[in-house]
Amino acid sequence: MRIASLLPSATEIVCALGLEAELVAVTHECDHPPSVRGKPVVTASVLEAGSSSAEIDRHIRSLVHAGSSVYSLDADRLAALQPDLILTQELCEVCAVSYPVVERAARRLEAGVQLVSLEPERLEDVFDHLALVGRITGRERQAEQVVAGLRGRLARLARRLQDRPRLSVVCLEWLDPLFNCGHWTPELVRLAGGRDLLGVEAGPAHPIAWEDVVQANPQALVVMACGFSLERSLELMPALTARPGFEDLRAVSEGRVFVVDGSAYFSRPGPRLIDSVEILAGLLHPDMGEPAPVSAGAAAAVPLRSRQRSARGSS
Repeated sequence: MRIASLLPSATEIVCALGLEAELVAVTHECDHPPSVRGKPVVTASVLEAGSSSAEIDRHIRSLVHAGSSVYSLDADRLAALQPDLILTQELCEVCAVSYPVVERAARRLEAGVQLVSLEPERLEDVFDHLALVGRITGRERQAEQVVAGLRGRLARLARRLQDRPRLSVVCLEWLDPLFNCGHWTPELVRLAGGRDLLGVEAGPAHPIAWEDVVQANPQALVVMACGFSLERSLELMPALTARPGFEDLRAVSEGRVFVVDGSAYFSRPGPRLIDSVEILAGLLHPDMGEPAPVSAGAAAAVPLRSRQRSARGSS
């Protein structure tokens, strides 16, 4: 089977099922496992590199208002690669090539090509998508094993957290303007031993006021900017720390302001969402011992009193 993945998370699902050799097309954002970077790329971003958070937000709103996509699709190259299966999504209009664009491109392909839209809102949906792709590709057994392994990691973590206090948390998906977190993120926080005070479980993120954060006064504040690496997110922190009342937040006084790699982990609804839970649990409850190993540099603690950044790997 020849598979085209138009989602980084779908690429990770395909590879987790042992189907990397069948992957004939990926997006410009697909980077895990690293070996997929050599695959043919059929998408590109229309946003300018290096834009600020506010500039990106304005550009995205303008594109969406005009009915345009944030990403372009090379339909000619996709057709030349002749996929049998195309994995895409309709959930978020700013996270991947818009579904109508993909649908039009699919019509140019030979009859029989499957167009499958993955729409995760909760962690359980990710498990279901692993099973779905497994059924479509004849890898049911592999899918069952992958899901069982992920559930086992969550069960082991739950046992380690069962007697620990549940910390109040505010997670921010975007910094200018401020956005809370939605869909699977509040669930990840709960599984990591926290309570997301401003999140919307199984629903889309939305803009919030800084006063909402101040009034919530969480024990922990976690920045997980959608689509941004850890390094890029750290660059944005001065704008957040300069907000009035920031120094008075309980999260600041108790040393629990964290920045995580949203692009690789929290924003990507694939198998590594379990890594995201482990990363967050390690940040919220460092005295429980290290969770399962994950990539170094996935998270950083920000000691704000000294205004010096100190990266703390989560592995």
